[in-house]
Amino acid sequence: MAQRTARHLISLDDLGDTDLRGIVARGAQLSRGAAPDATALRGDVVGVYFRKTSTRTRTAFSSGALRLGAGLIAYGPADLQLNTGETTEDTGRVMSRMLDVLVARTAGDPGEMRAWAAQERMSVVNAMSAREHPTQALADLTTLTVHFGAVEGLSVLYVGEGNNSAAALALGLARHRGARLELRTPPGYGLDPAVLERSLRSAAEHGAHIAERHDLDALPGEVDAVYTTRWQTTGTSKPDPNWRAVFAPFQVTPALMDAWPKAVFLHDLPAHRGEEVAAEVLDGPASLAFDQAENKLHSAMAVLEWCRAVPA
Repeated sequence: MAQRTARHLISLDDLGDTDLRGIVARGAQLSRGAAPDATALRGDVVGVYFRKTSTRTRTAFSSGALRLGAGLIAYGPADLQLNTGETTEDTGRVMSRMLDVLVARTAGDPGEMRAWAAQERMSVVNAMSAREHPTQALADLTTLTVHFGAVEGLSVLYVGEGNNSAAALALGLARHRGARLELRTPPGYGLDPAVLERSLRSAAEHGAHIAERHDLDALPGEVDAVYTTRWQTTGTSKPDPNWRAVFAPFQVTPALMDAWPKAVFLHDLPAHRGEEVAAEVLDGPASLAFDQAENKLHSAMAVLEWCRAVPA
């Protein structure tokens, strides 16, 4: 009989094209009303370890694990012996002998999660690191799939900081033929150059298009979705005391949305009305932001199923 093997999701780059599409398709299926398999993770124990605040991601994976039949252990930022000097490597080795999946938000370097994943017993899922938020992108792709039927061929305008959500969005859309992502990021707050390079390389391989500018000039003529995130990313601060003046032109306003009357609005939440987005947009009829939040649950269940799937 085939045995389960640990699958890790530290970056979207850890997923092959078939796995990426399969997770998104399963998330969309659950979003459309398919009943989750309440026995999919029966007998498994999922650990949820968040050093930084979280509403959607923590609730999505906790609720998702329970809905799939798993037991759940939640750790707070001060609960592990990492705080008393135990090494990252030893922590991973111990937890892998007691857990089947570890979902972690560190907001730090993903190398720590890679260390935890250096074993074959326990799957490790990145619920947000400083460089990338892969499970957010899976929720975004699920939302686009549910609304438009497919991601291929869609045009997305991202407005705001080139943060970990933007990084994951770029890596995800780059894998879909005909998809176009135009990033408009404030000067000095663009996408990490290494992530942009990876996205451009992937887009060239898959027939997608990624571009970044640091102004709102030469906006695309066709846009299916406008996406923004809050200006102050979780767990970060900005050294420039005048950063808000740099960000101010990048607010998503009704006037910006009026350029594309059929476009939907996306936001990974939490939102700050009057900063990155006007209240009229976030709470308006074009907004899918709260559907997007709900899809964190559906895509989380799809990720957990993928992590614990028995190979064919």
